[in-house]
Amino acid sequence: MAVKISTISTLIVFLALLSLGHFSHGELRLGFYNETCPNVEQIVFGVVEKAFSTNSRLAPLMIRLYFHDCFSNGCDASLLLDGTTSEKKAGPNLSVDGCALIDTVKDALEGNCTGVVSCADTIALVTRDLVNLASGGKARYEIPTGRFDGRESLASTVDLPGPQMSVSDTFKMFEKRKLSLTDMVLLLGGHTIGVTHCSFIMDRLYNFKNSQKPDPAMDPNLVKELRLKCPKKSGQNGAINLDQNVPSSDIVDASYYKQIESRRGILQIDDQLATDEMTKQIVKDLAVSNDFLVRFGQAMVKLGSFGVKDKDTGEIRTSCRSCKNLFCTA
Repeated sequence: MAVKISTISTLIVFLALLSLGHFSHGELRLGFYNETCPNVEQIVFGVVEKAFSTNSRLAPLMIRLYFHDCFSNGCDASLLLDGTTSEKKAGPNLSVDGCALIDTVKDALEGNCTGVVSCADTIALVTRDLVNLASGGKARYEIPTGRFDGRESLASTVDLPGPQMSVSDTFKMFEKRKLSLTDMVLLLGGHTIGVTHCSFIMDRLYNFKNSQKPDPAMDPNLVKELRLKCPKKSGQNGAINLDQNVPSSDIVDASYYKQIESRRGILQIDDQLATDEMTKQIVKDLAVSNDFLVRFGQAMVKLGSFGVKDKDTGEIRTSCRSCKNLFCTA
């Protein structure tokens, strides 16, 4: 019989592992910069906290940047590289934002610890701090560091799940990254904050699968609400909250799962998570549990261990937008 571990027990075990100092993923470890840049986390948080105080939208932007960088070619900051054929030029990445904040944080790090902290670790730490700030200080997770920056960035290698893919096809992509089905549902829980735009959901509102009707999976009342925000013949491309619980739309919490259970998911994959036999029980559990923040952090750490470069396959960039290595491809 399955044993259900309480939230408190889960958190205690997780924190106990961290306190041992042996919590690691591959070559990553906690305290990687203890000797070379001992104040790295304080430096990062100082810049991030100031930026967040004037722009709370940075949190969803950075979650997306972190996911897009890690999921395609591993967590190596290759998405940050400028170039005519770099990952930035791939369709799914054209709207990725947050690079300016990474530049600011990296400048602060270079001013204190020149040539020490990788851009890949900078992304991981900035994302962690923004998730925590957007949760009201309830979601701080420890993330091991020691990533090196990749030397290759090509739009042709970008491989990301799309919002109209089936749950099974989406999971196949996560599985290749050694991420479980539960990891997938937790990471898609990043939709608890942030927005999409009308252009991405017009088919669900007006012509789902060429039916000339809205997506039957979407709550009819939500369809009416969204049609007011996204008129059929409007040239505007308004922003739509991914979490339709307005008071919670800018907060990292489990509200997203409650919304998709009520057929109020904005993207097609969101609604499918709540109805597909593969994932609906996971969604139900997360909707009523009080341990989402802990588990989301664990999934983010696990994602952050994918495709990590080491000193032989990567480098430490002083500028996140350009390689030091002469053979860099971007």
